[in-house]
Amino acid sequence: MPKGLYARSLIIIIAPVVLLQGVVTVVFMERHWQLVTQRLSTAVVRDIAAITDLVEAQVIEVARDRLGLNVSVLPPEPLPALAPKPFFNILDGILSEEITKRIGRPFWIDTVGQSKIVEVRIQLDGKVLRVFAPRNSAYASNTHIFLVWMVGTSLVLMIIAILFLRNQIRPIQALAAAAEGFGRGQPMPPDFRPRGASEVRRASLAFIQMRDRIERQMEQRTAMLTGVSHDLRTILTRFRLQLALLGEGEDQDELNADVDEMQRMLEGYLAFAKDEAAEEVGELDLVPVLGKFRTEAKLKDKQITVEIVGDPRLAVRPDSFTRMVTNVVTNALRHGDRVRVRARHEGRWLTITVEDNGTGIAAEQREEVFKPFVRLDTARNIDSGGTGLGLAIARDIARGHGGDILLSDSELGGLRALIRVPA
Repeated sequence: MPKGLYARSLIIIIAPVVLLQGVVTVVFMERHWQLVTQRLSTAVVRDIAAITDLVEAQVIEVARDRLGLNVSVLPPEPLPALAPKPFFNILDGILSEEITKRIGRPFWIDTVGQSKIVEVRIQLDGKVLRVFAPRNSAYASNTHIFLVWMVGTSLVLMIIAILFLRNQIRPIQALAAAAEGFGRGQPMPPDFRPRGASEVRRASLAFIQMRDRIERQMEQRTAMLTGVSHDLRTILTRFRLQLALLGEGEDQDELNADVDEMQRMLEGYLAFAKDEAAEEVGELDLVPVLGKFRTEAKLKDKQITVEIVGDPRLAVRPDSFTRMVTNVVTNALRHGDRVRVRARHEGRWLTITVEDNGTGIAAEQREEVFKPFVRLDTARNIDSGGTGLGLAIARDIARGHGGDILLSDSELGGLRALIRVPA
């Protein structure tokens, strides 16, 4: 069964129509055609029966002129053999039944073919009566009227259903597109407004109100983080200035190292708390983003291979996306000597695979490394003095783009990080 509401609604409308037409067809075949054909055949056989009774009289001219029947008397001869009958032949069965019931003599009929004449031969005493009757006087032949009516009404119902359902589905599609765009940081479509059925209007209005609340919270959060960042950086600057006035010494070097560590940790915490969704969506080229890791690997005396399949241009939030990829690749370079990066852009999805030959992470601990501030004994995203936010930030950015990051075993022997986001 299709999963889309539009296709399912079409099935709901079209299936009863087709079923109804099938039932009507059966009823029409069994009632209308059979009844009309039986009445017409009865009339023809009644005429033939009357002629049979009066065959000794000069009634051949009367049958031709008055009844529209071509009657002739043949010499006594055996009736022709019965010809094979088609599978669907109402006229043959009904006409034979009526002759047997009303005349009760041996007979032979020919109703096969596209001829407009029906031939009937009846065995009499010493002679054979042959009658040619118009086919339309014994058979309801207006089949095309029924077919035109059935197909025409079905098409009208289907067209109405398609047009109606399309207008009902469009507001839902617009709401889905607006929600997806909001998740990827795109602005509200200018033509988006509550419309459609009452349920869809309520859902659209609830989405607009939810978006407004989230945007207000993001603005307040951004303002708060800006103030906190400014105040803390001011205090750290004072520390540096006071340490510079103390003069050189071993204690001063240790204090400077502590201040640097505080600065780095502060930047990490603020980066994790910073709202990446505030960044506008733009075009990003993967070639320079992934190319810079070759230089970094060369400086660290490590090997890295980078492969890009498909269009390297993406529609993402450039800064946050670059940071996500940097966190994952840098984590691989930190713990492995050989790293393989492969990006594949097919359709509307981008898949980036980062593999290394490091020690890897146990399967039961792979979800733990994505939790903020969680330190594992062998966690790969933590070095000396680290905050444990590298992979947490990366996954947060991936999910903010509508994707995710998954960890598994690598063919190189270490860890395999799979980044999959719509682009």
